[in-house]
Order: sequence, then structure tokens, then C-alpha cells
Amino acid sequence: MSPKFSKIRRISLATAGLALSIASFSLQAAPQVIRIGVATAGGGDPVNWGGSPGGVVRGNQWLEEEFKGSGVQVEWLFFKGAGPAVNEALSNKQIDFAYQGDLPQVIGRANGLKTKLLLVSGARNNLYVVTPPQSEIRGIKDLKDKKVSIFRGTNGHLVANNVLAANGLTERDLKAVNLDVGSAQAAVVSNGVDAAFGGYEWFKVRDQGLAKVVYSTQGQDPAYTRQASLLVREDFEKDNPAEVQRVVDVFVRAADWASDEKNRADLFKLWARSGTPVASWEAEFDKQDLAVRNSPLVDDFIIGRYKAVVSDAVKLKLIRREVPVDGWFDTRYLKAALKKQGLENRWTVFDAKGKPKAGAATVASK
Repeated sequence: MSPKFSKIRRISLATAGLALSIASFSLQAAPQVIRIGVATAGGGDPVNWGGSPGGVVRGNQWLEEEFKGSGVQVEWLFFKGAGPAVNEALSNKQIDFAYQGDLPQVIGRANGLKTKLLLVSGARNNLYVVTPPQSEIRGIKDLKDKKVSIFRGTNGHLVANNVLAANGLTERDLKAVNLDVGSAQAAVVSNGVDAAFGGYEWFKVRDQGLAKVVYSTQGQDPAYTRQASLLVREDFEKDNPAEVQRVVDVFVRAADWASDEKNRADLFKLWARSGTPVASWEAEFDKQDLAVRNSPLVDDFIIGRYKAVVSDAVKLKLIRREVPVDGWFDTRYLKAALKKQGLENRWTVFDAKGKPKAGAATVASK
């Protein structure tokens, strides 16, 4: 064998060995399980939640269907401690994806969590104030000096403060107590608090005659709504882009189904498996388009709301400094899913004030 041929052969073998090593590494890096953390205790059997296309994914087991036969298992984890508990799980790498609200997501980013925001999954969620049935409280201004439950660190916390500010109050004007959803419900029913801020979970209590709703953000400035979305850990996304795309594809499929008005009754029935009755979803979505609430798009309205959340969180000293959000949104997977499913013109794009954007194409993000 000539020295020249021997050298070429050694290079070829080395190249083949490198390719083999890369292939082996790729196989080893493929996740055996995809873990999704959800910022609610949920309910039902199996545990699920409502108000989001994510609940459709879970309820129909579409992710399990997507990864069937691939050797990848799907694991859902539900957190009674809501967004703050999900952040802790992200920090400890106990979950790969996180479904949670805007404020805890911002707090996590400010505290150094390396995540990417992939798509919206439950926009413009309403906020309510409830009281015991016999209470004389009639509105926000009546909350001054009253014992009021606010679940701090959740996406309802900032909206509650903004609503208070619009009525000339601050959280300091209240005797505020930090209670999770279940504890707040027990406190209102037992007259342990005078009032509580919360979401759609209160309609069930109201319909049982155990509470009354004295304030709602429905029909008001969309700046008083809460946004929820799907995050992924940066390192997981980097190592598993194909799996991330498949997850996003399924969430977009669910958003499409959940945005179709002909599915409204079936959607509410599916969400009702979580333990929140159909009547509660009918009340939460009353006179609201499903496509507006269930759009996955990261448009100017969503980006603007996240920037506002950052600013408000700094003012309330929930985070120490402002953190940039523009580089946080990674909509490559969303755009690919929209194109693949022929949904590029499915949803309306909204401007920063939450109004339809004139002359704009329906795209995921800039």
C-alpha cells in the first residue's frame, strides 16, 4: 500500500468514525421522556385543565398519539403552587416544557431561567373579584382596608394591581393575603376573607350560591387580561429541535380546533373533565370569540403585554430590573407549524392595544 493511499484511507476512516460518533450522540441525545409542567393543580381523571388549547392537547392525548411508537414518553406534571412552582421545576430541570402565565414567566426570566417562549396558549384570560354572598362590597373601591386574597406571583397578581390602580388603590390599601386557588375558595366560603381575586374557577362557587362576583374584566381594556403560553428550556430545545417542532405542531392543531365556533360546545365539555363545569366556561367565554382567546400567535399585542408585565413587575419590586423580552420569543417552530398545516391566515393579528391590525398578514411574529 502506497503512503499516499494509506493516508487517504486513514482520513476516510477518521471521517467515518466521526460520522458514526455524531450518529451515536444523536441517538443518545434523543429524549426518552418529554415532561410538561402545567401551572395549575388541575382536576379530573386523568388530571387536566381548561381555558387553553393545551387542555385540548392533554384531554385528547394528542401528544401521546404523536409520539406513539417513537420510544418517547409524554409526562404531564400539574403544580398546585402554579407559576412559581413551575419555575422551581424548570430551575431544577425537572420539566422540559412549561405552560404558565405571563408574570411567573417574566419572574423566571429575571431570575436567570434560560427558556424560549414558543407560542401563546390561552390569551386574554379574565380576572374577577368575588365575595361571600351577603357581603356589602359592590366593587373595587370597596376593597379598601378589607382582607383580600391575591395569589401572589401568578399572572393574576399584576392585573389585580392594575385594576386597583385604576380605582385609586394599591395593594397596600388592602389587608392582602397570599392564598392559592383552593385556599382562597375555602376562605371566601367560610368568611375567612372579605374578597378574593381570581379566574374562571370562581363561577362554580358562585353557581353553588357560595360566592358572588362583584367585578369582572370582561369587555374592558384588554390590558386588564392575562396571557398564558408554552415555554421550553433552552438546553432542551437546542438538543431536541425535532421533538420541539412536533410538540408545537400538536399545540397549533389544538389551537385551530379550539378556535372553531362549531366546536364550542364540545370544547367546553372537554374542559369540563377538569372539574370546572360547562356553565363556568360558558360564563368565562361569554360574548367572546374562541379564535381571539385561543390564537397561538405572538403578535404585537402579546409582545406589548409581556413588555408591560416586565415594567409593572419592576414597579412592584417583584423583579429587581427590567429584562428584555424581544429575544425571548422563538416563533420559528410556530411559523413552521402554521405553514405545514395551512394555517398562516387562520387568526387575526392584533396591534399593541389589542385591536385588529389593519392590512397585516396573519403571521406568528416579526
